[in-house]
Amino acid sequence: MGTTAPTVKDNRVKLLERAMSRQGYASHALIEVLHTAQELFGYLSVDLLKDVAKKLKLPPSRVLGVATFYNFFSLKPKAEHTALVCTGTACYVAGAKDLLEASEHRCKRALAKGETPKLTVQQARCIGSCGLAPAVVLDGGILPRVTKAELEKKLDDLGV
Repeated sequence: MGTTAPTVKDNRVKLLERAMSRQGYASHALIEVLHTAQELFGYLSVDLLKDVAKKLKLPPSRVLGVATFYNFFSLKPKAEHTALVCTGTACYVAGAKDLLEASEHRCKRALAKGETPKLTVQQARCIGSCGLAPAVVLDGGILPRVTKAELEKKLDDLGV
């Protein structure tokens, strides 16, 4: 007689459920719920967004709209390291395009070698640090007035 292990519900699902419950499954808590979901799962999958929409009694299009509107949210798993390049006017004029290209080149090079990139590159229209232009947020820390050479050195140091 064979036995099978009972299906164990992922603890992250329970934690997300608890977060929604604390908010009374209120639709106005959508952003907070999405933040919690991303912290727990690392990114917002389509299935996760559908589940949140259902439980908060919101149209899936609204949940997806919020998730894609804010730069903080990611619909794909992130790599080991993240570079957020500001492409606002001040940063762009100060050289953000070169920084973005240098970062993206790292990912393309890894893919060309058949490797999984260790860097997720994102861009934001403004990170609110115009006086530090050009600025890059690398793994949560701001690199102010960063040059292409300085960014490449930082990425080399990280093994990206």
